[in-house]
Amino acid sequence: MKIENNILKHYLKNAYFITGTAYAGKSTTVKMLADRYDMVFCGENYHSAVSDIIASKEAQPNIAWLNGLTDWKEFVIRSPEEYERWIYGVAKEAAEFEVAHLIALSGGKKVIVDTNIPLDILREIADYDHVAVMLSPQSMSVERFFDRSDPEKQFILSVIDSCEDSEAVMENYRCGLALINSREHYDEYADSGFFTVVRSGDGKDTREEVCLTIARHFGLEK
Repeated sequence: MKIENNILKHYLKNAYFITGTAYAGKSTTVKMLADRYDMVFCGENYHSAVSDIIASKEAQPNIAWLNGLTDWKEFVIRSPEEYERWIYGVAKEAAEFEVAHLIALSGGKKVIVDTNIPLDILREIADYDHVAVMLSPQSMSVERFFDRSDPEKQFILSVIDSCEDSEAVMENYRCGLALINSREHYDEYADSGFFTVVRSGDGKDTREEVCLTIARHFGLEK
């Protein structure tokens, strides 16, 4: 069954999406917007509660790959190229789970979404004033990737630390992060045509400013 994009856009009219590169402040901004404007909060990987359970090797091979892991060390020792391919493969497969979940959620209250839905799909299912792109310098997205306390990142860090040659594994993993957050992918976001906010690397706390800027873009704040 195929559902036309104009139908999806109608049922997703209360969904607002934030996408972009790592360490750009997406998770923080989504949480702030949810709290301040009484929006339904859909944080990073919100779809995984369902997708991790029902993904099949035939329909969603990248998501289902995780279910076949016998040791999480397999996750962190992959080549940078394979890691990059897998990340973007997961994003494409997860988009269907996200859309289905958001249709169920967005019938009443507004929904704010930390998403990895591919840009070409976002263009089809959401209007300009329902999407914001947040970007960070590649050095920040790679070097500071683990400078966060969320359980998923800290779990991966613990797996890397448990490897026999942890320094080499960390270097390999960071090379993968560099590919995922490469200039090519950065430019895809920057040139997407969507409203964009770029995080500076000067260390200033811009959370309030960014939150207000995106809230105004979404029409949540005058």
